[in-house]
Amino acid sequence: MKRRLCLKYLCGVAVSTAVLPRLSWAEHSGKGVSMEKTTHLDEQWQSLLSPKAYDVLRHEGTEPAFSSPLNKEYGEGVYVCAGCALPLFKSSSKFDSGTGWPSFFQPIEGHVDTKLDFKIILPRHEYHCVRCGGHQGHVFKDGPEPTGQRWCNNGVALNFKPRLEIDATTKP
Repeated sequence: MKRRLCLKYLCGVAVSTAVLPRLSWAEHSGKGVSMEKTTHLDEQWQSLLSPKAYDVLRHEGTEPAFSSPLNKEYGEGVYVCAGCALPLFKSSSKFDSGTGWPSFFQPIEGHVDTKLDFKIILPRHEYHCVRCGGHQGHVFKDGPEPTGQRWCNNGVALNFKPRLEIDATTKP
């Protein structure tokens, strides 16, 4: 049984690292991406993620405001889940909320799930990556048009893939 789990884990890591660079821009933008659930044992998540990313993604932690370099990233590209590389936000939906966390006015459709969170007693809408279940942040109703929403994300829960990098890896 342990051998089977180990092989499954190694295959999952190999596939996720080998497939990501070959995805086209359309796939990074949310079209044609596999939505098959990514699962790992807790020990595997700990070995795959930094301690901060592990706390946020697997234990619904929050990074300190203004601590992420992604807060000031405004290049063209896609923001992907740090746990499984699922594209979550297009750069065109990013805005400066002044809160100290990367903020977006809408996610890529179908790539996040929401649930009510009562950790601070008042209800908030928390959201997670649909593929790996990694906690991303909270959504609020004080964002810009066209949605009026602010998807406030922990930067450590994301990776930014610049469009030029994606285009370069998909050319023959």
